[in-house]
Amino acid sequence: MKLKIFICSFAFLLVASVSFAQGKKDPKSIISEKISIKKYHNKDELDRMQKGELIELYTERNQVLVNTLPYIAFATKPGITMSTLGIPNDSDNRKALEDQFDTTDDYLEKSTEFHKVYLPYSDTKNLIAAILFYEEIMKSLHQYAEFRQ
Repeated sequence: MKLKIFICSFAFLLVASVSFAQGKKDPKSIISEKISIKKYHNKDELDRMQKGELIELYTERNQVLVNTLPYIAFATKPGITMSTLGIPNDSDNRKALEDQFDTTDDYLEKSTEFHKVYLPYSDTKNLIAAILFYEEIMKSLHQYAEFRQ
């Protein structure tokens, strides 16, 4: 009985490792599909929000921009991969892109920690202005895509 359990467990691990190994070779999207904002706001809406809500919006928009702006020469929306751009999907290029994503994630983690500590001291009007500015940048990315055509 123990031998059957051992063999089944070994077979399961073997199948799982092969599945995960194949997934790593799939081309990754240059811009993450999980990076997006739910809604753009106007000044009146932001004026009615509490400072905690404004800090969350500010941090969310900062994350979207940090994950998007460095790649606008390649793409402005998720779904574009190295292969789509004609970049070879080899291990060196996948590693370089993965390292870039890891570095960005580390930066965003530190930045978010900083925001949690220091943004409560910011003036509410400055937070609102910054959120509106960030949203205008994000809206302009749609126009940027039109310029490329």
